[in-house]
Amino acid sequence: MQPIKRVVIAGGGTAGWMAAAAMAKLLGKNLDITLIESDDIGTVGVGEATIPTLVFFHKLLGISERDFMAATHGTYKLGIQFENWRDVGEDYLHAFGVTGKDCWAAGFQHFWLKGREMGISKPFGDYCLEHQAAVSSRFAHLPNNGLNYAFHMDAGLYAGFLRKIAEQHGCQRVEGKIAQVNTRSSDGFIDHLVLDNGQRIDGDLFIDCTGFRGLLIEQALHTGYEDWSHWLLNDSALALQTTAVEPPRAYTRSIAHDAGWQWRIPLQHRVGNGLVYSHHYLDDDAARQRLLDNVEGEHLTEPRLIRFKTGRRRKQWNKNCVALGLASGFLEPLESTSIHLIQQGIVRLLRMFPTQGICPADVLEYNRQTDFDVEHIRDFIILHYVVTNRHDSPYWQHCRNLDMPESLAHRIELFRETGRVFREGSELFDDSWQQVMIGQGLIPERYHPIVDTMSEQELRQFLGHIETNVANTVAGLPAHQQYLQQFVGKLAELQKSA
Repeated sequence: MQPIKRVVIAGGGTAGWMAAAAMAKLLGKNLDITLIESDDIGTVGVGEATIPTLVFFHKLLGISERDFMAATHGTYKLGIQFENWRDVGEDYLHAFGVTGKDCWAAGFQHFWLKGREMGISKPFGDYCLEHQAAVSSRFAHLPNNGLNYAFHMDAGLYAGFLRKIAEQHGCQRVEGKIAQVNTRSSDGFIDHLVLDNGQRIDGDLFIDCTGFRGLLIEQALHTGYEDWSHWLLNDSALALQTTAVEPPRAYTRSIAHDAGWQWRIPLQHRVGNGLVYSHHYLDDDAARQRLLDNVEGEHLTEPRLIRFKTGRRRKQWNKNCVALGLASGFLEPLESTSIHLIQQGIVRLLRMFPTQGICPADVLEYNRQTDFDVEHIRDFIILHYVVTNRHDSPYWQHCRNLDMPESLAHRIELFRETGRVFREGSELFDDSWQQVMIGQGLIPERYHPIVDTMSEQELRQFLGHIETNVANTVAGLPAHQQYLQQFVGKLAELQKSA
């Protein structure tokens, strides 16, 4: 085995610079790290909503949250509001927190279900701190991580922010386009890259962050792609930036329409908008007009069309190449998991870093763990489409009748019949499953019998105590915009210049 001394990152953007910053900061003393990118090649750059795992990534790299928020014009995010998903005119919010209080035998939803039968339960979200803070647009950092949160941010500015960290710790950026990927005849491993100016870049380990093209992982190594478009119909997106017309909300909006959905992501100085759709049910011109008709504020950019195919590479790590970001596959951004999967890939690689040389067992385990993560997220996204009361268009009729993965069908039936949700291993989503299933209109047929050990008065007190604690905590939080002004200190200045 050949020791790994030289790491070459092909491509910049969010994926490339996240990898460069993490590797340079945490392993840079022992590695020669080079990142290749071209100013002439744009990035997708619309991954502006995140989930709470990014907080861990920043702590790992010692990133100041105040500096990050100021540099990326960030706002806080407590969840995602799903509008028109359960049915037209019906909304719910998937929050990042835990709802209610579980007992050893049964989750909180079982107590809520009995209370609902008795007519004493409030809406499910009333028992979740993050949910109530989000709808009230309030936020603050609480002791002991008492409020789970993520961020909205400018993806282009985030890449620039990480680039400074990477270069401060020794990463070398090389400007240029990759013209050729040369592999070794002996084992098929990548040996070196050749740029369009003739420059040769040698490496021992290559990180493919070249986007949908998969220049290394696919075009050079022919890894193969597993297409999931039979489960996730959408294949197109239009992205557009507008000025802000209201204080930033502490959540992302996902607004379903008759052939897909629209996102709204509030930053300090602008709003990121996009329309995700299937071109089989909505043509591009009609999609463009629909987006333009359903945004607020002045247009800062023209709508930009992005084509994609949902799925994944058959291997995320193949030979001496690891794919990250869009090069590794694509799941539509419905639950803001794109940056999370980049982060997971980086952290997993750092934990299994092949210092002494690439070991087949490591590669196999890396791919096994990655497959587990991606399939879990895939199922969670499909859930939003198959559990719905919408049947108002051919698109939604198709979604309701999908032949879903067996793993998802089992989760849905288990919850429908028993109200149970079991978390397997290191799955990302936990409380989220019951939040979304209930939000989408799936109410279990029965609850766990342990709930019946409570008298009606005890159940009233149990539910009431949780609701009161949530309400009192939220009442003590400042407004989201006010907290941003105090914490970041640049909001007013940015709004004046926007």
